[in-house]
Amino acid sequence: METCDTTEQDSPEPPEPSYQVLLANEQATLSIDEAQLIAAVQSVLAESSFKSAYVSVAVVDDQTIHDINRQYLQHDYPTDVLSFVLEDDGKQLQGELVVSADTAARNAVDYGWSAAEELLLYLVHGTLHLVGFRDKQPVDIAAMRQAEVAHMKRLGIAMPDAEDSPR
Repeated sequence: METCDTTEQDSPEPPEPSYQVLLANEQATLSIDEAQLIAAVQSVLAESSFKSAYVSVAVVDDQTIHDINRQYLQHDYPTDVLSFVLEDDGKQLQGELVVSADTAARNAVDYGWSAAEELLLYLVHGTLHLVGFRDKQPVDIAAMRQAEVAHMKRLGIAMPDAEDSPR
């Protein structure tokens, strides 16, 4: 009679998390560090409950993000970041992020840091939305803000006026 030994050796290892990020630079306003932008998205995904994710990122100009905002959300203005969840089954996430380099360049001056850092914040913020963070209620805004500060810090960037900025 054969016996079946189910020791830990025989148990398959759980698969490593897999986070794929595809970035398309479709603007001419900013010189961007694609590796840093991808790392920012992957950092947020790694802290989430998702075991795998595929996120496409488009860095665009204000006109393009305005058109997308109007077409899909019926908002007739440019914005900083748009997040679209395409699939979320609790284990796997598929999403799209669209960020505006023009808006980042313009807003960075007001916050006293570089446009590249502002753009990075947009990607962190947008990815937090993809993984479930919201920012409509005060308690949600506080949690989002805390997560943004933590992720930017992990990326080696201190946010200007992190404690009292209304962003």
